[in-house]
Amino acid sequence: MKCKMSRMLVVFTFMALSITPAYAQKLAIKSNLFSDITTTINLGVEGGIADKWSLELSGNYNPWTFSDNMKWKHWIIQPEAKYWFCEKFNGHFLGLHFHGGEYNVGNIDTSLKFLGSDLSIFKDNRYEGWLLGGGLSYGYSWILSNHWNLEANIGVGYAHIKYDEYDCETCGKWKKSGSHNYFGVTKFALSIVYIIK
Repeated sequence: MKCKMSRMLVVFTFMALSITPAYAQKLAIKSNLFSDITTTINLGVEGGIADKWSLELSGNYNPWTFSDNMKWKHWIIQPEAKYWFCEKFNGHFLGLHFHGGEYNVGNIDTSLKFLGSDLSIFKDNRYEGWLLGGGLSYGYSWILSNHWNLEANIGVGYAHIKYDEYDCETCGKWKKSGSHNYFGVTKFALSIVYIIK
């Protein structure tokens, strides 16, 4: 299933990027500052495909293991189609996004409960698995200069999460497999954007 999901994401990505150069009036690259804070490597590419439409493809990758074997390892790809109310890369927009990826998470000491998800389970167990879903977003882009923008974007939606649970954060034995259906925030970004005209 992981292989099939990865292939579907790669095919969609190439299809999306092959459309963009043919119709792009503008092209932008961006980095989500919230992801940067969590040491997650991230990059987004966005191109205009019509007067008020753009297509973005962003990716996140976190390969790090921190002190005390704390880990929030993951890779996620999130394509998004945006409708701009004024003009591309300026002002308000609505988006439709999809996401997919894999993760390996454990030894995170928190008692946080967020939208029906109890994150305290990550303290004594390790979870590996994949996720797939989508959602709707709203955002706003501020023009800072001729080539620079600041963009805020928040989205809500769904993610189907499959996982394998292990006994402890490092070496534990496999305990069980399961799934979780998440409804809530699926996109949260404050991005610095460089526009290539």
